Amino acid sequence: QVIERIEASNSAIIFTNTRSQCEIWFQSIVAARPEWFETVAIHHGSLDKGQRQMVEDGLKTGRFRAVVATSSLDLGVDFAPVDLVMQIGSPKGVARLLQRAGRSGHSPGRVSTIVCVPTHAFELVEVAAARDAIALGRIESRDPVDRPLDLLAQHLVTRAIGGGFTRDAMMAELRTTRAYGALTDAELDWVLDFITRGGAALRAYPEYSRVTNEYGHYFVSDPRVIQRHKMSIGTIVSDTALSVRFLTGGRLGTIEESFIARLQPKDRFIFAGRALEFVRVKDLTAWVRKAKTSSGAVPSWQGSRMPLSTELSLAVRDKLEEARTGVYASVEMQAVKGILKLQAERSRIPATDELLIERIETREGFHLFVYAFDGRLVHEGLAALFAYRIAQLAPITFSFACNDYGFELLSPEAAPIEEALEAGLLSSAHLLHDITESLNAAELARRQFREIARVAGLIFEGFPGQNKSMKQVQASSGLLYDVFTKYDPDNLLIAQAKREVLERQLESSRIGRTLQRLEHSTVRLIDVERPTPLAFPILVDRTRARLSSEKLADRVKRMMAMAERG
Repeated sequence: QVIERIEASNSAIIFTNTRSQCEIWFQSIVAARPEWFETVAIHHGSLDKGQRQMVEDGLKTGRFRAVVATSSLDLGVDFAPVDLVMQIGSPKGVARLLQRAGRSGHSPGRVSTIVCVPTHAFELVEVAAARDAIALGRIESRDPVDRPLDLLAQHLVTRAIGGGFTRDAMMAELRTTRAYGALTDAELDWVLDFITRGGAALRAYPEYSRVTNEYGHYFVSDPRVIQRHKMSIGTIVSDTALSVRFLTGGRLGTIEESFIARLQPKDRFIFAGRALEFVRVKDLTAWVRKAKTSSGAVPSWQGSRMPLSTELSLAVRDKLEEARTGVYASVEMQAVKGILKLQAERSRIPATDELLIERIETREGFHLFVYAFDGRLVHEGLAALFAYRIAQLAPITFSFACNDYGFELLSPEAAPIEEALEAGLLSSAHLLHDITESLNAAELARRQFREIARVAGLIFEGFPGQNKSMKQVQASSGLLYDVFTKYDPDNLLIAQAKREVLERQLESSRIGRTLQRLEHSTVRLIDVERPTPLAFPILVDRTRARLSSEKLADRVKRMMAMAERG
């Protein structure tokens, strides 16, 4: 059906949520229509800039029948010939769906069109929910960044290079911005001390004294500092990337060092829409040649899967409430009606003011499936939090898996869930303490500090062709983290790392709001005989981590057969 839609359009953009998925869909489309090879293209952030520009130019002129892309084509470019946008999988957010739809019909009097292609049945519910949210104007707000001191340090060095500044004039300027409107005098003075003397812990090392303060005028005179700083300006950081080049010349883009490190010479992989054979790594370049076959491993890039947004999560709960009362108003809900009815027969469809917990025993152990319907990141935090709180009542070990609808706790013996609920399992009290204890927050902060240290200018990754490896960057940032923690415990960059871990990675504020909602919900604890339709995707997600794709497909078929029996 995707091919048929492309054939019926003038020009189409097919959006995916990950770069790996982008590569897979491009290969699948070309395999289905080999004659389209010259008129189908691929576009994502790891491809060479020249190739991306060529694709964008081709979209503007109508050269391409279809382009498979990630968020790299979400913003900033208008393509008049494009009359169809397709979204593979859930958009995960209302604003993202609207933004991507707007890539089509982008001229006065034309209508933007987007077709959603679910990758599993429950994504039909998300599509229906997104349509309702758009109609109601429920668009996600963007939370502004509050006083990022790593970026402030970088900005002050940049300004010092560009003619210099005085403290009072800089403070007055900073307070006109949203991000630094609440910046305190103490925070600015700390950052100024950090860039001029290295702060409390690094004063003995001249390389960290980057800015000179002469009678209240801050400036940079050392040409080496200027050169290194100009090479480090920016806030987008990523793992060390290797350039991918043909032996015969020609650059394809960049790929993460962690993926290339797993390859042996003659191993094949898919990149930039091509089947490549790995030859060797030299000078931070992965040298390749064209593979003789079209198959190969698809690279994976670091980064979490996009979770459901707050607004879309709310809309999904509303659609399930309609289904619970027998209302299946949209074509998507009609399509998923049979699955939701099966869920109701084997367990129940939770109301908006209910928390559904399913309990089942299998050969793997004792399973608890908890459905909060609040997005993957929240569920990761809740799973760790629940495991920690239950373990305070009885010595028990859990493994867990989660998706956007809920999470699973698996243990070798039955968990005292009733006792845990009585003891305050759903309480929002002591949340920050319990989250910090349940997850290795110190290690997460250490990883986050790696990013902060790069932006703040504490780590120089090297000049072009002389970049440090990821291990060197990790070692440098880890050493600095340990030094600051031991000798400068009030270091504001360490405090920022801990704060960002709680808010960005653990979404502690959103977890708190979820717990407050669940505290006032009616808990429905149901013993089931076999995995329900809501539980099945979570089981598959956990199985995916252990099996290859081919073995996974066979396992899923067996799991489906077992789930459908009886």
